[in-house]
Amino acid sequence: MAKLELRDVVKRFGDTTVCDGINLDVEEGQMVCLIGASGAGKSTLLRCINLLEPVEEGEILLDGEDIAVPGLNPQGVRARIGMVFQSFNLFPHMTALENAMLAPRRVHGLSRAKAQPDVEALFTRFGLADRMHNYPDQLSGGQQQRVAIVRALAMRPEVMLFDEITSALDPQLVGEVLDVLLMLKNQGMTMVLATHEMGFAREAADKVCFLANGRIVEEGPPERLFGAPQQAATQAFLARALK
Repeated sequence: MAKLELRDVVKRFGDTTVCDGINLDVEEGQMVCLIGASGAGKSTLLRCINLLEPVEEGEILLDGEDIAVPGLNPQGVRARIGMVFQSFNLFPHMTALENAMLAPRRVHGLSRAKAQPDVEALFTRFGLADRMHNYPDQLSGGQQQRVAIVRALAMRPEVMLFDEITSALDPQLVGEVLDVLLMLKNQGMTMVLATHEMGFAREAADKVCFLANGRIVEEGPPERLFGAPQQAATQAFLARALK
C-alpha cells in the first residue's frame, strides 16, 4: 500500500474541470515531481490533497484511509500533510521563530517551553540558527522560504507538499531552497512537488508526472520521462521547457 494514493480525483470550478480523473501513487519516502504548463492542474491537485479544496469525485487515501470524505475535520489531516506555497505567508509582526512555533502551539497545544527546542533544532538543521529571531522583512526571499519550510516541518508531518516554492525567488536564491528539498529527501520525507525546475526534477525525483488539461498524461522515472517521453504532448512540453 502506497503512503498516498489518489483514485479518479475530479475537481471542478463551475463548468471548468481542473483535475479530471487523476490517479497517482506516492510511496513512503518518494519524491514525486509534477510538471506541466501553468493551468495544467498541478497547484489545484496539491490543494485537494491538503483539503484546501474539496473534490467532486474520487478518493484521496493516506495510509489507506480516504481523507476526502465530506465532513472530515481537515485540521487532523493538515497536521499529517504539510504544505509550502509560492508566497511565504509569514506573519510580518512575528519573528521567524514565532512564525514557526505558532502552529505546534495552537494545534498541538504545546507550551512555548515544550515547542521551542524542537523548532530551534529545525532552524539549525537548515542553516538558519542565526536568523530565527529576525523578522521576515529582515530576511532574504530564500531565507523566508526556508522559514516557511521549517514552519511546516514543525508540525512533524508525514507527507510534504510544495507548490512552485522557487517561482517567487531571484535565480541566485533558488539553489538554497532546492538544497533543503534534497536534504529532506535524503532524510526519507515523502514529498510531492509542483515545479518548473526541470533540472532539479530530472536529478532528484523518484517519479515525474506530466500534467496537461487536468490529467496525468505520462509518468515514470525521470530518466525515462525526460530521456524518452512516449506521448506527443510530453515531447512538445519538454522541447519548450528544456530550451
